[in-house]
Amino acid sequence: MPAWNVEKAIEIAAPVSKVYRLVCDYRNWTRWSPWLIAEPQAKVDISEVSDRVGSTYHWTGNVVGEGRMEHQRVVTDQLVEARLEFLRPQKSVCKTAFRLEPIQLDQGVAGTRLIWSIDGALPWYLFWLKSTITTMVGMDFQRGLGMIKEFSETERITSLTEVLGVETVPSVRVAGFTARCPVDEIKASMQEMLGKVQAEYQEAGLPMEGALIAVYTKFNMSEGVFEYLLGRAIPSTLVLPEYTKLTEWRMPACRALHVRHIGSYKHLGNAWSVANRIAQHQRLKLDRRATFEIYSTVPPDTAEDALQTDLYIPLRG
Repeated sequence: MPAWNVEKAIEIAAPVSKVYRLVCDYRNWTRWSPWLIAEPQAKVDISEVSDRVGSTYHWTGNVVGEGRMEHQRVVTDQLVEARLEFLRPQKSVCKTAFRLEPIQLDQGVAGTRLIWSIDGALPWYLFWLKSTITTMVGMDFQRGLGMIKEFSETERITSLTEVLGVETVPSVRVAGFTARCPVDEIKASMQEMLGKVQAEYQEAGLPMEGALIAVYTKFNMSEGVFEYLLGRAIPSTLVLPEYTKLTEWRMPACRALHVRHIGSYKHLGNAWSVANRIAQHQRLKLDRRATFEIYSTVPPDTAEDALQTDLYIPLRG
């Protein structure tokens, strides 16, 4: 059977012992799980002893499916290995592990390098799904590691997702710059594009009142690469100067799944994960042309933990 593997790592400004408790004790998993955010009401059962070999974690829900984990090997402050069994909607068994390494950060701060890995296998007739699965699981791991990092360092996670359902969305017109980048580099890429957008709007004398909008026009799942446009909403009647370097994008009024995220931009992947899982669960017919997010509030006017971003997945029909 075709084997697949994913490994992601992150550096955390917190001692190994603190990070270890978050990943070893199943009772802490509900704080940072990158999957339960799609269905907070899912049923989770944890064994009475939750941080030893043989400890178990079982979940079941309509959106997140059903599965079970069991600790197989535990080395205090160093290693946690578990057997991961998916029961529904598809059955499979994987091996997952956390490795922890003490590191020294700036100014001698004791930190942790946390590595999260998983090994699995596909039936031979699904070999073509390997790149898709590794990309999707890799994105989930990055989201989970990001939440572990923030909670370890601050005792909180600045991410709240609300599913507002299918709505009628008015037409949208955006002028901005396009870019292409790997998933891991989206933050840096967008920061660069934002600077270009602001400079071009100022040079062209264009109105700056329109909301900032990111339009995701393509996602190559096998390569893990986004193509997107970052710009501002502009009036339908505005005539762009012929010399401008801006690219224009339009979306007519449509029905769309609306998901709202409150919190840090670094956790926006949580909202997109929820939106896609809900769309799949409800079997919504998606318009594949593009998805977009509107930055309804922005820094420095709004604190990081209160930033509002509205995500839309347009639907067909």
